[in-house]
Amino acid sequence: MNVEVCKRFKNVWEDFPDKLDGDEKYQFNDDNFFKEYCNNKCSSYIDKINVGFLYLFDGFFKNSSVFESVAKSNINIVEYIMIWLSYMFNLKKDNSINTIDMFYNNYIDNAKYKNSIDDVGDYNSYDDLINKKKLMKMNIKDISKFYDPFKLLCEMYTEFDENKEDCANCSEKADKFVKQYEKLYEDYNSTGEDSYKQVLCTLSNDYDNFKKKCSDSSSLPTIEKEKIPSICPKQIYGHISEVTSSSSIASKLIPVLSIFGAIAIFLGIAYKYSLFEFRKRDQKLHLREKIKNIKKRMNH
Repeated sequence: MNVEVCKRFKNVWEDFPDKLDGDEKYQFNDDNFFKEYCNNKCSSYIDKINVGFLYLFDGFFKNSSVFESVAKSNINIVEYIMIWLSYMFNLKKDNSINTIDMFYNNYIDNAKYKNSIDDVGDYNSYDDLINKKKLMKMNIKDISKFYDPFKLLCEMYTEFDENKEDCANCSEKADKFVKQYEKLYEDYNSTGEDSYKQVLCTLSNDYDNFKKKCSDSSSLPTIEKEKIPSICPKQIYGHISEVTSSSSIASKLIPVLSIFGAIAIFLGIAYKYSLFEFRKRDQKLHLREKIKNIKKRMNH
């Protein structure tokens, strides 16, 4: 996650609000914003959501240029798009789509999502990206619960001042984020579905990266290592892994240093012993010479 990513989502939030109007309907604040995506004026609520979904994919993965400049080559952004999609569907009480799979069969499995995308990792199309990320079976009601912490995190990235590197003004949102994250961890880490755990990995990693931007990250709460799914890459632990790594190196160095210390002591003792023996031998030779001289004098 970065500021550019959040700006893309902010554009959607402003022109396609993440709430229903007074008549329980989805509304575009700016019809021109999504005009190029609407073939039939986007009359149905599913058409409207599909437009926002496609706009976000184009904003991050349309070609290698936007993938590198906006997404910063981060494939995991697709998980945030899925969170947005699920939340938007979940707003409507009589929504007939329960899983990403159902939406896919009716909307994603068409030409727009099968158009070729170049130099975006190992993915050839949006369709390929969604399939390989194994997001199809995620329940829309469940994954929409990840929306609030995702939006909080995006707000923190957007409000962060790169010049000051001061995160104190984000402490309240950071507290909310960590509490919401920990609740989601308790609810979904024990499930057999790795796709939810992967979203937890992405959230915790992006939060950890945000903390690294701060000059004094101690003002923000930390996600404990025990609250990070075991399937997450080790680098997610950030400073935690650095401490662990340092401790590991130290633990390996201690016995090595002990061995060198023992060798040094042994060599010191050996040196003293050899020096003592040398002096003793020298004294014996000196005594023999004296005895020889005395015998010579007595013979004369």
